[in-house]
Amino acid sequence: MAVNDSLAQQPFSYQASKDGKIRIFRSNKLATTLRGKEALRFLSKIESTDEAGSQLVMARVTGQFKFGNEKDLRPK
Repeated sequence: MAVNDSLAQQPFSYQASKDGKIRIFRSNKLATTLRGKEALRFLSKIESTDEAGSQLVMARVTGQFKFGNEKDLRPK
């Protein structure tokens, strides 16, 4: 499954709280929480992109993004 295919299903969502924290969810499970400057940078990126772009931003922020160039270290 390619990255674009998995992001097309829109697995990521986020929730902003009154205290300035951003909670990012993947498949309705908490993936990470952003605070302070990191949360503000995230919001500015999300506001300036479309839905597909916002899925990519959330994937990168959570670290759950595969670049496709990882080596398979399993024995063959």
